[in-house]
Amino acid sequence: MSPDKIIKVLIVDDSAFMRKALMMMLESDPHIKVVGTARDGEEGCEKVKSLKPDLVTMDIEMPRMDGLTALKNIMSDNPTPVMMLSSLTTDGAGATLDALDLGAVDFIPKELSYVSLDIVKIKEELLNKIKNIARRKHVLMARHKQAAAFKRAKGANSSLRTDIKAFGARTGGTTPQVRSLIKKRSYHIDIIAVGSSTGGPPALQSVISKLPRNLPVGIVISQHMPAMFTKSLAERLNSLSQVSVKEAEDGETVNPGCVYIAQGGKHLILRKNGTKSRIKITEQPDTTLYKPCVDVMINSVLDIYGKSTLGVILTGMGTNGVTGLKRVKEKGGKIIAQNEDTCIVYGMPRAAIEARIVDHIASIEDIHAEIAAYF
Repeated sequence: MSPDKIIKVLIVDDSAFMRKALMMMLESDPHIKVVGTARDGEEGCEKVKSLKPDLVTMDIEMPRMDGLTALKNIMSDNPTPVMMLSSLTTDGAGATLDALDLGAVDFIPKELSYVSLDIVKIKEELLNKIKNIARRKHVLMARHKQAAAFKRAKGANSSLRTDIKAFGARTGGTTPQVRSLIKKRSYHIDIIAVGSSTGGPPALQSVISKLPRNLPVGIVISQHMPAMFTKSLAERLNSLSQVSVKEAEDGETVNPGCVYIAQGGKHLILRKNGTKSRIKITEQPDTTLYKPCVDVMINSVLDIYGKSTLGVILTGMGTNGVTGLKRVKEKGGKIIAQNEDTCIVYGMPRAAIEARIVDHIASIEDIHAEIAAYF
């Protein structure tokens, strides 16, 4: 899609207020046109067929057919990038993560009260996300179809599933279809710092769920998400992974084989405590565009671990993380970046790659192997 092409958006929401508010917000950008609206999932599915939008915004809770059911139908019959509208609650977070598993590309947080206009605060980020995602529509949907075909093939062969499970148990969790032939590296790493944003939750799941149980270092993660969502994300990743995954808590020690996800809306920084590192959860600095901020986290990691830091930058919009990663390179640490083809939005990895500071560029399916090669 060329930068000048008009992006066609379909809005699916049972609230007339939200339909109108979103339409006004989206059409404030001359490159975006709302080609239709729908009041429930069933009507939304029909309009996806007839209007062929470049992107759909989809409410989760709707009568007749809810957003998750509509999403399943769209991704099965007419694969189209879908952004979910999610309430800032624990239940909303769980449903949103389900939607991302089903193929939604991202989500838009909203207040439970429709009289709230807080959604206007995220206007610029929303418009940029829509433009970035819509322009990658064909790449994203091609990958979705490929992944869906692989799942069907694997599901049709129960003996293959059994063999894969047995193989994974013998090899610390890696499986034949994702294991990469990457030569073991001799460089010493003591900490892994990961940054991600748009498209991050599925990317993190792909990486973290494949890491071996005996990983000898801790991992800290800054993922741009609202406050209610990071705990649900940590719990989901923990249920799928051999390493321990949790939402980071103030004052706790960073332990080997554990993954700590920054709390949404707050920074995660590390502080030295004797021979250990402790996590500090803080709202300072309060001048950053994002909380948690990848740069803030990485800079604090470097102050303790220096050249034994491994930085990993995944899918996301903008350049958050590149400043900290430049310091990683200056200190002599190592950096892994997700490749363009497997990113939902190729912003954060691109900034690092174009800065010529990245040691390894890999697909999201292979990043776990790039990490494991250091141990």
